[in-house]
Amino acid sequence: MNEALLLQLEIDGFNAAYAAALDERRFDDWPGFFLADARYTVQARENFDRNLPLALIDLESQGMMKDRVYGITQTIYHGPYYTRHVVGCAQVLGQEGDRIRAQANYAVFRTRPGDASEVYNVGRYIDLFERTPAGLKLASRRCVYDSEMVLNSLIYPI
Repeated sequence: MNEALLLQLEIDGFNAAYAAALDERRFDDWPGFFLADARYTVQARENFDRNLPLALIDLESQGMMKDRVYGITQTIYHGPYYTRHVVGCAQVLGQEGDRIRAQANYAVFRTRPGDASEVYNVGRYIDLFERTPAGLKLASRRCVYDSEMVLNSLIYPI
């Protein structure tokens, strides 16, 4: 198998594990997908396209991600709902040494118990991966969402 295809397959496996952790509500696992000094951003496409910095969420380290998990699991009260992430095949954009640039489209559906499912957030992941002894880790994940409106509030990671 050629190296480019193996790399895409590795990133697709990473994204599947990432989505499963969030959908299975294993939020304590979420920061482990990132490097210690990684950045996680959720930003509207309009702001991204205009190179404007405003984002709904902008976490600058794994420590900030752990704080977010604490807030999600220990302090925030909201009506319960489940998410289901559907992530498209990764597109590898480039590689320099241990750093890999990639992107993948995503859709997140939300289901409240006893209610119909609805589209919650749609967009693309713009990623910078780093190869480590423990496998791929995110140095940066930017979730650029297409929706102009975000339903209620954004609680769980995308």
